[in-house]
Amino acid sequence: MNIVIIGIGKVGLTLTEQLSKEDHNIVIVDKSKSVIEKAVNDYDVMGVVGNGASSDIQKEAKIDTADLLIACTSSDELNILSCMVAKKLGVTDTIARVRNPEYFKLFMSRELGLNLMVNPEYEGAMEIFRVLRSPGAIMIESFAEGKVDLVELKLTQGNPAVNLSVSQFVEKFNINLLICALQRGEDVIIPKGSTILREDDQIYITASSQDICNILRKAGFRKNPLKNVMIIGGGRISFYLTKELEKISAKVKIVEKDEAKCLDLITQLDKVEVIAGDGSDQQILIEEGLKSADAIVILTGSDEENIMISIFAKNAGAQTIITKVNKLSYYSMLRASGVDSIISPRLITANQIIRYVRAKQNSKGSAVLNLYKIVNDKAEALEFIVTEKFEGISKPLKELKLKENLLIANILRGSEFITPHGGQTIEKGDKVIVVTTQGYLKDLNDILK
Repeated sequence: MNIVIIGIGKVGLTLTEQLSKEDHNIVIVDKSKSVIEKAVNDYDVMGVVGNGASSDIQKEAKIDTADLLIACTSSDELNILSCMVAKKLGVTDTIARVRNPEYFKLFMSRELGLNLMVNPEYEGAMEIFRVLRSPGAIMIESFAEGKVDLVELKLTQGNPAVNLSVSQFVEKFNINLLICALQRGEDVIIPKGSTILREDDQIYITASSQDICNILRKAGFRKNPLKNVMIIGGGRISFYLTKELEKISAKVKIVEKDEAKCLDLITQLDKVEVIAGDGSDQQILIEEGLKSADAIVILTGSDEENIMISIFAKNAGAQTIITKVNKLSYYSMLRASGVDSIISPRLITANQIIRYVRAKQNSKGSAVLNLYKIVNDKAEALEFIVTEKFEGISKPLKELKLKENLLIANILRGSEFITPHGGQTIEKGDKVIVVTTQGYLKDLNDILK
């Protein structure tokens, strides 16, 4: 596809990197000459310096040949205007990064030139909420309209799953699930039934959403129910997250050093306690109840500050810590310190857009419905809708020649949740979840050799 990306900040740069790897023709636009020069040198893309909302600049970026325009500057208004201009110039598909919740209500109509709006802060808040709602999980992603969950768990010392094979794990706990991937140190493994689970493994389980709590309880992962949450940082993610936590009657305390933000939060949120203080001040955190909180969520604007607060909270005895970090290079550092739940709004947004791009690429085949990067971005979990174009329809799975390092994790047939086995088949209309380290699957036929 020919894609124009306007705004080469954190999200734009991530998209440029990911989409250029998938052999798209990319033109990037940004007001900063130095940003454009660096990105052009780092990736196989073309660059234009200027205002992305200008029709002249868009024409210079070859908008007349573009299949898709993505506007992801730091300005909602500029993103929306860029999409509207592109639409007028004949672009079929446009995507805007829109963070202000009021604009979501105002610009939902596609007549205004937007095919997709993505909100990094809202999506980040929802990912955190899914984890908090299921104590013991590190990460939870949903497929098949919420009917299937992919859950990341850590095998700590004393967990009853340690030293069991994958098949023994399933037999022992008698639960309908599949372990579809695991990380051991820096290695990513697509496991077989004979694979032995070890202490400190990060395992990825797929199961029906209604079975997840049962799995966490039976397999020794579930922690105490969520009652008290401390949030460090009072930005948009904190606002969206608190709104969700209020729905389950959790008590929320937000620590924010900017007094203006504190006043805004107090005005917009009814039942939250807002503390005007520096979240990096250890004494303030202790005084405000860090040790007694069921979960600590760290959401300041600085990766480095979030990491330091996370390490302190872990050493102070906090059991559940969720940290916002955008740089992937920091993930291994945090995990080495014992902090496992890490979210990146930038990557969440990039995944949404990449999923849309792959679906548009293959609108006549078995299109990608959902896509998540897992295992520190080293593997993908994808959901496909099966059409008559799939070459393996009605064939037993044991007869399909699948690519290496790939696993069919689940099949959803109507409301029936199917854990795949050799005699099972894939039928038209099924939703199929695939986990792979291969990368760049855009059609279900891509799983076949």
